[in-house]
Amino acid sequence: MTNRPDPYPHFIAAAAGVAAGPQPAASLAALVAALRGAIGHKLFTVLAVNLAANETQRYYSNMPDAYPVGGTKPILRDNQGMMDVIFAGKCRINHDYAELSAAFFDHELIRSLGCESSINVPVRWNGTTLGMLNILHESGYYSAADIPTLNVFGALAVPTLLEIIRTW
Repeated sequence: MTNRPDPYPHFIAAAAGVAAGPQPAASLAALVAALRGAIGHKLFTVLAVNLAANETQRYYSNMPDAYPVGGTKPILRDNQGMMDVIFAGKCRINHDYAELSAAFFDHELIRSLGCESSINVPVRWNGTTLGMLNILHESGYYSAADIPTLNVFGALAVPTLLEIIRTW
């Protein structure tokens, strides 16, 4: 893990995106820039959780050629990572390629994009996970020290996910 900059200015920028319009585009643009500045990422996606359909759906991707918007994944209840993020509401870190490859079936595509570590951040409202912020980078990039900052970004993303769900 590298030293991280002061996240406060990035929180302010993300909050300004929530207040701007049109939504959810303004808040997503602010969020992706703020996360890049505060934590860093190569790949960033936002997924909405649909428990009724037992799936997640990708709403945003900074690499739409590799990870297009609209892609869905089933919620696998035997996958501890999904259980941690979706049901327990905890961030999940894959520190290196060995952990990442055990967690993701598409690990070879992820690695081809220069990513060997990830952190999945739950976006929660009223005790329920609405979605996830998925950020990926080179091996060893994320650590538990990033979680408090990422939890604030998860909270700042609540209105965005509520709007995404409302319009889908």
